[in-house]
Amino acid sequence: MRALPRSLFLLLALLGLVAGAVPATASPHWSWVEPLAQAHAHNDYEHDRPLHDALDHGFTSVEADIYLADGDLFVAHDPEDLDPARTLRSLYLEPLRQKVLRGGIYPGRRVDFQLLIDIKTEGESTYAALDSVLRSPRYAFLWTSYRFGRVWRGPVAAVVSGNRPRETMEAQRSRVAFYDGRIANQSDLGPGSDARLTPLVSDNWTTLFSWTGAGQMPAAERASLREIVRTAHDAGQRVRFWATPDVAGPEREAVWRELVAADVDHINTDDLAGLQKFLCE
Repeated sequence: MRALPRSLFLLLALLGLVAGAVPATASPHWSWVEPLAQAHAHNDYEHDRPLHDALDHGFTSVEADIYLADGDLFVAHDPEDLDPARTLRSLYLEPLRQKVLRGGIYPGRRVDFQLLIDIKTEGESTYAALDSVLRSPRYAFLWTSYRFGRVWRGPVAAVVSGNRPRETMEAQRSRVAFYDGRIANQSDLGPGSDARLTPLVSDNWTTLFSWTGAGQMPAAERASLREIVRTAHDAGQRVRFWATPDVAGPEREAVWRELVAADVDHINTDDLAGLQKFLCE
C-alpha cells in the first residue's frame, strides 16, 4: 500500500485528536455559539436545562435564587418550590466545574462569565453557607476573587444579590463573591463605592423610568440612563436593570435598543432565543 503524503497524514492525525477531545455527549454546535457579553438570563433555573440552555444561546450571565434549608442551598423561585434535586451545587456549581475543567465556559474564548446569586432567606446565615461552599476545594478555583486588596480574575464571577450582608462582605479580607449594589443608593453607584466590592449595580427599571417602550423614550430619561451608565463605568462598575419589558414585540425591542445604545452591560430576559436573535441581528 502506498504511504500517505506526510502533510495529509498530519492533517488526519490532527482531525482525529480534535474529534477525540470532544465529549460524545456534547452538543455538536455548542462550541460555536457566539458569547453575548450583554445577555443575562433572569431566573435562569426556570428553563428546562438550567445553565445549559443559557450557554446554548450564548449568554454570559445567569441568575439563580437560593434558599438555605436543612443546611443546604436550594434553587427555586418560591419556598414551596424547594426540591432536594435542585441545589446550587447540582444546577450550577457542578456543571460550571465540569465545563471549566473541560476547556472553559466557552472553550477557546476568554469570556467574562457571571453567576448572579439572589439570596432569598436570611442574609447572614445564607451568605455564610454560600461562602463556605464557594471556597471549598472542589469549587474554589472557579471564582474571580478579592485578595490582598486586589481582584484576581477567574473563570466565573459570583455576585450576590437579594438579602446580601454588606457589612460582612465588606469586612472580609478575602472574598470569592461580590456585592450587587443598587443604582438608587448613592453609596453603591460610582465614586462613592468600590468596584472591588461592588462591581455590579442593579435596579428596578420601573422605579427609575416611566418609559416602557411605547413611542419615543423621553429625552430626559434617555439622558438619565446614559448618565447612570457613564457614572458606573467611570467607577469600573457594570449596570443591570430588572423589570424591563419582556413580552416579545416592538416595545421590548425599543427598550432593548436603548439599553444597547446606552452601553448597559447586562440585558435582563427570560426569553433566551429572543435576546440572542436581537443581539445577533
